[in-house]
Amino acid sequence: MAGQGFYTRFMLDIVLYQPEIPPNTGNIVRLCANTGAGLHLIQPLGFQLDDKKMRRAGLDHTQRARLNVHEHLDACRAALPGRRWLAVETGDGRRFDQCDFRDHDVLLFGSETRGLPEEVLADFDSQHRLCIPQCDGSRSLNLSNAVAVVTYEAWRQLGFEGAGQ
Repeated sequence: MAGQGFYTRFMLDIVLYQPEIPPNTGNIVRLCANTGAGLHLIQPLGFQLDDKKMRRAGLDHTQRARLNVHEHLDACRAALPGRRWLAVETGDGRRFDQCDFRDHDVLLFGSETRGLPEEVLADFDSQHRLCIPQCDGSRSLNLSNAVAVVTYEAWRQLGFEGAGQ
């Protein structure tokens, strides 16, 4: 499933590894439509793409977002060749605001309840693992909030290219 985006130059791509909660994915669809980022979902998904809760969160933005679904992570990697991949995971890696984002970076996020599996994280060295600071004792941010925080920092560093204002 791929929507025709209004924005033809995608500054980065967001990959969700086996997302489980439809409203989170719907919110991220909306985020991607409004920032120009591409969105890739790795199966299995914890919901159907036509889920009412996902559609409600994404509103009409699904038609403007570039959305791709991949059977597995290797298929997604093959679809995005030659790109720098960055894994964003709770408490592991350098702070996301210390990363110098580049045009066409790929940001990989894990599922809401499990995060990224160890076998996936093993492919990323410390320079390619990012985390979002939070207070001691906190578990994690909501997935759609985490994606928004990192996406907007990357877009800020890239000069908000394509923004209307």
